[in-house]
Amino acid sequence: MPRNLDLTSLRSFVTVAEAGGVTRAAGFLNLTQSAVSMQLKRLEEALDVPLLDRSARSIALTGAGEQLLSYARKMLALNDEALSRLTDTAFEGEIVLGVPGDIVYPAIPQVLNRFAAEYPRVKVQLASSYTRKLKEQFARGDCDLILTTENAPDAGGETVSEQPLVWVGAPGGTSWRQRPLRLAFETACFFRPRVLQALDDAGIPWEMAVESRSTRAVEASVSADLAVHAALGGMLPPYMERLSHGGALPELGVSKINLYVGDLKANPVIAPLADLVRQAFRSL
Repeated sequence: MPRNLDLTSLRSFVTVAEAGGVTRAAGFLNLTQSAVSMQLKRLEEALDVPLLDRSARSIALTGAGEQLLSYARKMLALNDEALSRLTDTAFEGEIVLGVPGDIVYPAIPQVLNRFAAEYPRVKVQLASSYTRKLKEQFARGDCDLILTTENAPDAGGETVSEQPLVWVGAPGGTSWRQRPLRLAFETACFFRPRVLQALDDAGIPWEMAVESRSTRAVEASVSADLAVHAALGGMLPPYMERLSHGGALPELGVSKINLYVGDLKANPVIAPLADLVRQAFRSL
């Protein structure tokens, strides 16, 4: 057995564990899916133990994988810290990244983690709000780059992902069967008018059972099976699931995730952060 673990393979292993799959991890790492799979295979062969349980539909860690994950995170953190200290990047300062609350998971934590490793002296402040407010903040210069959920970007924006808008509810929940249909939405949610129009067009009675300015309040209500919600398909938290309603609810179409980037001359370190955001969302 080799006495040294390959850090590249460990990084792929950690990313797969955190992203929940090889395909998403490949996007975060900017590698092909086959390259990530090969690194995982080499790591398992080097340790002579299985690290991933591939028997289920979704990838899960084995007992040995859970144990290695803890060590791997520490090893990579030390590696990245040593590299950043010794190479001593000249970039310092602060960047404000604006993201709607319903698309933070799962891409943004990966983006922030990778950026912090490469630019430890740059502080990224995450501003979570709804699309309209973020665009206002960006126009005032309060945010250096923002993500939005619009049907199409305005001038200066670019689409980095396109996701289906789907009905979501509590795992195993039944509230979607009730009539009038009980809904939970933020007051300023960009998707809300579209959802209500789709229900009206389908002749389905509804009531706004939960209305809040807080994303967390909406998510808590939905996960408790008190109401249903609509969200982008690739960005569901683990305590919600896409509803298999069999056509009982109307289709909601797709929505684009758009990126707006500020003045690169004023702050050139915005560019690498924007690249990480593009990679992360295009991999979804």
